[in-house]
Amino acid sequence: MTTVQKIKEVEDEMNRTQKNKATSYHLGQLKAKLAKLRRELINPSGGGGGGGGPGFDVARTGIASVGFVGFPSVGKSTLMSKLTGTHSEVSEIEFTTLTTVPGTVKVHGAPIQILDLPGIIEGANDGRGRGRQVIAVARTCHLIFIILDVLKPLGDKKIIEQELEGFGIRLNKTPPNITVRKKDKGGVSITNTVPLTNIDHDEIKAVLSEYKMSNADVAIRQAGATADDLVDIIEGNRIYIPALYVLNKIDAISIEELDLLYKIPYSVPVSSKDWLNVDELIEKMWETLNLVRVYTKPRGLAPDYSQPVILHRGKCTVEDFCSSIHKEIAKQMKYAIVWGASAKHARGQKVGLDHVLEDEDVVHISKK
Repeated sequence: MTTVQKIKEVEDEMNRTQKNKATSYHLGQLKAKLAKLRRELINPSGGGGGGGGPGFDVARTGIASVGFVGFPSVGKSTLMSKLTGTHSEVSEIEFTTLTTVPGTVKVHGAPIQILDLPGIIEGANDGRGRGRQVIAVARTCHLIFIILDVLKPLGDKKIIEQELEGFGIRLNKTPPNITVRKKDKGGVSITNTVPLTNIDHDEIKAVLSEYKMSNADVAIRQAGATADDLVDIIEGNRIYIPALYVLNKIDAISIEELDLLYKIPYSVPVSSKDWLNVDELIEKMWETLNLVRVYTKPRGLAPDYSQPVILHRGKCTVEDFCSSIHKEIAKQMKYAIVWGASAKHARGQKVGLDHVLEDEDVVHISKK
């Protein structure tokens, strides 16, 4: 029996099993078993992570990467070509794009790489079509654009989410606040600082049993935590990526229908063909990537606003700023003067390497 067949068998059994107190242990085991089988698809034996292959190993450029994911013929290639000026084959015929096509768009001075991925099909995470390679590339991106046909957005959205979820990608989520620590003896100890509303002790023990963890400390600090969240923590190979739902072809619908589309969370309706609302998409992309622009100020000169240093929020200290210019600068720095949102004074603040910078700060480095 193939891995895909085993997955189908477990899923069928889960669908047949009613969730109640008597079945929670069994369902916990099934969820853990399903995750282990999915792992075999993500990392097939005798191979890497399921990605790569001709046309899928792309040299990374720019400060961040955005992957275009969607079904065939939803307008990914048209949007890619107009955004970046890079030619990506456009046609009404399905599967025109057969490899990853890279391009670059500059936003607020930051070069951002765009990756037009081949159209995926239902069953991609089970290896149908080129789905495994497509999703494996998507796992490496900083942001995913899920391109949807505006005439059938919700059905396609659900299918694509399931395909990405099955490959260990968690969209617009943060890692669950759960810790699992293996120990040598003492059995299973479970503590929780919030009520357990979607998982019970039997289900937790069942998941641990499937992973042969008979001695472990489990701490749950997240309201609404589920068995799937626990499995994600144990598996440890989940990728948490922000996503925007790009609802394409709005030139084919009415204003009233457009208002309804805005109610879909993380959605940006556009028309790539007529270049409608693409400016909003670019701004949403910038916001979601959470990038920070920092400008340099040489001694005695005005700040250089033409070439910002681009940092990722969470890694935007003065030390990160120095390292992005040259690794030796931090060692030579005596202090830095910062102007902008992170400074306490409008006249500038003298700071050290651990000072956290904000977007559009200006920095002068004083060397020893």
